[in-house]
Amino acid sequence: MMAVNRYRLKNLVQQGHRGAELATQLLSRTDKLLGVLLLGNSLINAASASLATVITFRLIGNDELALGIATITVTFAILVFSEATPKVIAATYPEQLAVTTSYPLTFLLRIANPIVWFVNLFVNGLLRLMRLHKGNHGEATPLSPEELRILVLEAGNFIDKKHHSILLNLFELQNITVDDVMTPRNQIEAIDIQAPNEQLNEQLATAHHTRLPVYAERIDNILGVIHVRKVLHLSRDAITADSLKSIWREPYFIPSGTPLFTQLQNFQEGQRRQGLVVDEYGELMGLVTIEDILEEIIGEFTSSSPSQRGHAINRDDAGYLVEGATLLRDLNRKLGCSFELDGPKTLNGLILEHFQDIPEDSTCLEINGHRMEIVQTQDRQVRVVKIYFQQKAS
Repeated sequence: MMAVNRYRLKNLVQQGHRGAELATQLLSRTDKLLGVLLLGNSLINAASASLATVITFRLIGNDELALGIATITVTFAILVFSEATPKVIAATYPEQLAVTTSYPLTFLLRIANPIVWFVNLFVNGLLRLMRLHKGNHGEATPLSPEELRILVLEAGNFIDKKHHSILLNLFELQNITVDDVMTPRNQIEAIDIQAPNEQLNEQLATAHHTRLPVYAERIDNILGVIHVRKVLHLSRDAITADSLKSIWREPYFIPSGTPLFTQLQNFQEGQRRQGLVVDEYGELMGLVTIEDILEEIIGEFTSSSPSQRGHAINRDDAGYLVEGATLLRDLNRKLGCSFELDGPKTLNGLILEHFQDIPEDSTCLEINGHRMEIVQTQDRQVRVVKIYFQQKAS
C-alpha cells in the first residue's frame, strides 16, 4: 500500500476501477490504514508466538531448551512466511496487490475502527508531545521539473520516439534563450525604406520571407515590419516608401536573454510571430520567429531559405563541411559534437574566441576534442569549416 505509484492509482481511479478507489480512500488516512495493518500484524505475531510456545511445551517439555527451540522456530516462520516473502512480493507488484487487498482492508477497518481510533489517540498524543507533524502520505508528492524530466527519460522505452523527443525538448525551453536560436543581424533580410522605388520593388519581389523588417539608413533603426502579402495586390508604381509606411506594423522587440518558454508565451499573448532581439543598449542582435521556437520542440521543418542560419552542408570520407554561422547547439544535436554553449553561440564565434584573431585559410585547430580546419574566411568571418570525424579509441 505504501509503495504503490500514486499516479498510476489516480489513472485507475479515472478509469472507474473500484479497487483503486478503495485504495485511494485508505491512503487518504494513513493513520487509520497503518493502525489496522499493525493491529492485525501485532495480533497475529503475538498469537503465533504464544501458540508455538504452547505446542513446544506439550511436545518437547517445559524447560529452557524447549523455550529456545520455540523462539527460533516462530522467529524463522514469521520472518520467512509473514515478513520477507510477502513484502518482496508486494514491493514487486504494488499496484496489483494494493487494489486487490483494498477490499479486505476496507472491511477490516470498518470492524476494527473503534480499536484503531483508541490506539491513534495515544499515537497522536505522543506525536504532539514530540512536536512532530503528522504527514499525509495519501497525496502524491508533487514532482519538480527536473524530477519530471528524469521520469520522462526513464520512460523512453514506453513512449513513441518522436513524442519522447518533444517532451524532452519542452523541458529544455526554460534553459534556452532567444540568443541561442535567433538569426544574427547580418543575416536578417530587411528593406531600406530610403532605397529607390525600383529597389524596393525588387526586394519585395525576391524576398524569401513573408514578414520583412523595414529600416532607415542602418539596420539598427528598425521602423516597422511589412507582411509581403499586403503588397502583392499593388502595382509596381504604387509601391513607394509612403505606401509601405501605411501598411507596416510596429516592430516587436525582445530583450536579450529571454528564455524560449517565456517568449513562446509572449508571442501567444501578443499575437506575434516574429520579434527583434536587442541588447541592454538597444542595439539589434538578431531576429527570432515562432518557427524558430517550434523547431526547438518538434525538430526542423522541411522548408528552408538561403538566408536561414547555417547548417552542415556536405559530408565526405573525412568529416563535415559546415558554415561558420552554424549554431553550436545544432552541431551538438546533429553531429554529436560536445561544444560548450555558455560562451559563443556560433562556430564562427567559437573559432574567433579561440584564436583571439581572424584565422587564415587552411589553419587547423582542435576544440573540445574536435579537429577542425578553416576552409574559407571572408569579410572578417570564418565562412566554411571542416570538422573531421573523431577517431574512436581502439
